[in-house]
Amino acid sequence: MLKRLLLASALCAVAATQALAQQTPVKIGVLNDRSGVYADISGEGSVAAARMAVEDFKAAEKGLKVEIVAADHQNKPDVGASIARQWYDRDGVDAIFDVPTSSVALAINQVTREKNKAFINSGAGTADLTGPQCSPNTVHWTYDTVALANGTGGAMVKRGGTTWFFLTADYAFGQALQRDTTEVVTKNGGKVIGAVKTPFPTADFSSFLLQAQGSGAKVIGLANAGGDTINAIKQAAEFGITEGGQAIAGLLIFSSDIHALTPKVAQGLVLTEPFYWDLNDGTRAFSDRFAKLAGGKKPTAVQAGVYASVLHYLKAVEALKSAADGGKVVAKMKEIPTDDPLFGKGSIRADGRTIHDMYLFEVKKPAESKGPWDLYKTLATIPGNEAFRPLNQGNCPLVNKS
Repeated sequence: MLKRLLLASALCAVAATQALAQQTPVKIGVLNDRSGVYADISGEGSVAAARMAVEDFKAAEKGLKVEIVAADHQNKPDVGASIARQWYDRDGVDAIFDVPTSSVALAINQVTREKNKAFINSGAGTADLTGPQCSPNTVHWTYDTVALANGTGGAMVKRGGTTWFFLTADYAFGQALQRDTTEVVTKNGGKVIGAVKTPFPTADFSSFLLQAQGSGAKVIGLANAGGDTINAIKQAAEFGITEGGQAIAGLLIFSSDIHALTPKVAQGLVLTEPFYWDLNDGTRAFSDRFAKLAGGKKPTAVQAGVYASVLHYLKAVEALKSAADGGKVVAKMKEIPTDDPLFGKGSIRADGRTIHDMYLFEVKKPAESKGPWDLYKTLATIPGNEAFRPLNQGNCPLVNKS
């Protein structure tokens, strides 16, 4: 009897060892700003979202052994590229996720292509990732400068904001956002009468706001994000700019920014986002779970994008039974329709652009808000095929060759 028990135990151990050996190893790197102006919109919250995706996918049950690592790129392209090379060459990372700051994202885009790994971006805005800089190894998941421009820029012009002055963060994202919003403004009959480049990051917007105020433009467009946007809006309130009749257009605003500003300061602000925690039952359920891991904070669109994109990436790896060839994984991601509880059903185009709905929101007045995270009312749902740039207009070489 004892011999039989020992034999059965040995066989179970062998089976368990074989099952473990047969598991597909997957190493994911979450690379973002963990200490600077974009830490609140990405940071540790994006790492938590990635872990939630692995858990919800039940990766181990499906034969995937997933490991997650994280690092701070400090919003510097050279730092980001160096981490990516080390991760790919030495540490066995198969895919990099998140990466806010467009200049860093463009650098990671290049390194990832050289190494034939996978880059699934959630945090950066530049539409060049699916335009001239598109890559067979990159997916741009959450939003981009074209979608923001089509949403907020188009809405502001239709509301009478026909003249614009831009405060533009002086790096790739700010420049792309000003470019794409200018195109939408002029196409809708508006006019850009001035712009000023602001250092990235910066705490003092006073001289730039005075230039914008002095221009007489009906709309002051903030082509920045994160801490820069918060500081600019606070200082605009101190200068009484909106009371003087000029409107502030936050071209990239996240719920964490509005929470920091409070509806008292941000009320009436019109903005475009691809995700809001209170959109539907699926977003609310996810956000409640996330908040328990994030000290009560609700997830931003960037963090939601990390969750959804990790889920979809794992579907592709499961189908291929390997994460080794990044180009093949991204190709498989494009084959499989996207479907998750946060962004709904969608697709990934040949240029790497994920297509899903965007939303035009307005910040509630303090009297309308029922709690610290009750921030938005929905003005419109923008279908994905209207929000994002048409496939044939991005000058993506992958599309031109097809």
